[in-house]
Amino acid sequence: MTRHISRRAFVAALASAPFAARAAAPSDSVRPVPRPGSVPPPPPPSVDALIERAGLTGQVSCAVADAESGRLLEAYNGALALAPASVAKAMTAAYALEHLGPDHRFVTRVVATGPVRDGVVEGDLVLAGGGDPTLDTDALGALAKTLAGQGITGVSGRFLVWGGALPTERAIDPVQPEHLAYNPSVSGLNLNYNRVHFEWKRAGGGYDLSLGAHSANYRPAVQVATISAADRAGPVYTYSDARGRDEWTVARGALGDGGSRWLPVRRPDIYAGEAFQAVAKDAGLTLPAPEPVAEAPAGVLLAAHDSAPLRAILGDMLEWSTNLTAELVGMAATKEMTGHAPESLRASAQAMNVWARDRFGLRAIAMVDHSGLGDDSRISASDMMTALQALHADAVVQPLLKEFTLRDEAGRPVPNHPIVVKAKTGTLNFVSGLAGYAAPKDGRELVFAIFVADLDHRATLSREELERPDGGRAWNRRAKWLQQALIERWSALYA
Repeated sequence: MTRHISRRAFVAALASAPFAARAAAPSDSVRPVPRPGSVPPPPPPSVDALIERAGLTGQVSCAVADAESGRLLEAYNGALALAPASVAKAMTAAYALEHLGPDHRFVTRVVATGPVRDGVVEGDLVLAGGGDPTLDTDALGALAKTLAGQGITGVSGRFLVWGGALPTERAIDPVQPEHLAYNPSVSGLNLNYNRVHFEWKRAGGGYDLSLGAHSANYRPAVQVATISAADRAGPVYTYSDARGRDEWTVARGALGDGGSRWLPVRRPDIYAGEAFQAVAKDAGLTLPAPEPVAEAPAGVLLAAHDSAPLRAILGDMLEWSTNLTAELVGMAATKEMTGHAPESLRASAQAMNVWARDRFGLRAIAMVDHSGLGDDSRISASDMMTALQALHADAVVQPLLKEFTLRDEAGRPVPNHPIVVKAKTGTLNFVSGLAGYAAPKDGRELVFAIFVADLDHRATLSREELERPDGGRAWNRRAKWLQQALIERWSALYA
């Protein structure tokens, strides 16, 4: 059974901990004013003491303010710029909402460059991407059925795929290991978050391996990606870009009896085209193999798929921390703001940096992408807190943030915790961030940002070690403990 304690008991317990007397509170902290005639509770441990107890290597930057007025309450290395990891997505959400609007929808179109006669498109058929981060094979199936409903059964020319609405990037972060599904390619035409479904099962003395564009109702195979099993101890996966395809191998000994996982796609336009070709065939429409095209051909619109409204897309992005979504909505916002597509993902992030400096008066923002996946991105806790405080009155990002679970000393979630936190988390190995709003019951709302990073140690990791380095999980647990301890400190002192 969970026992809830009063704020007085909470701060008293913290103050009595063995580390509490070893460091004084920071000079910029604000002490609560006791009520007349009351005995003030002992102060909670200082930020220095909490950092010491956490036992973290690296650096800490944190800041907290009154959410309503913006008055700074406490900062520790607040101006120090560190890697924000996925906390950056909160900034990207604000950027996208301001320039695209909450009701913006991404449109994927099917265009014919010639007339339709006797069920045949006399010209080329074009699948034209609109930068939709959520397009899946089910949506392609619906487009194919729309064409079939118009009596279209074939095409006399080519089947073209166009992803030029936004820049194409081979991977969000080229430093990450090749097989990580959260680091796919980026394009104006994307499918299934640019992931291909890898499935394997035992068959006789070997394995049946398959790759497909899986969705709820379709499982088409694709040819743009292949995979084979190899007799080796490691690595588990290898990748090569060969013959116009993504060629994967997997270590046979790692397969076990069977299973599945997602692998990233490096040719998203061809991937989407092959999936559309397959679902179109199921609908009675025969298409040739897809061919990429650099410029969008003019023609007659035959069918279109609209995404969900941007607000819903961003809510899912912040909950599930989907990197591809962040990059696409960020680049779409830059395109809308500037009137043309950015030259690259990095250029789009730079445009967001300029916007954030002008919009919020930030000083230490230097993002290299919109998702925070690249560990060269930088922002200070004071900057992040300042932006979130400025957005508080508009109530556009805060309602989209996920409730952050507070835990007891054993790591178990505490139901009905007296502090409600809505925030965006961010995690890379030896990088952890948390920024958002804390609202203790019967207290004032706080806005905060906390970044912890050991970038020197992260820089020593090999590409293979980036996925699961020694000590990474333990470091992350200590960082999350520190984040909760700081929130509890601030709620006891200032709420």
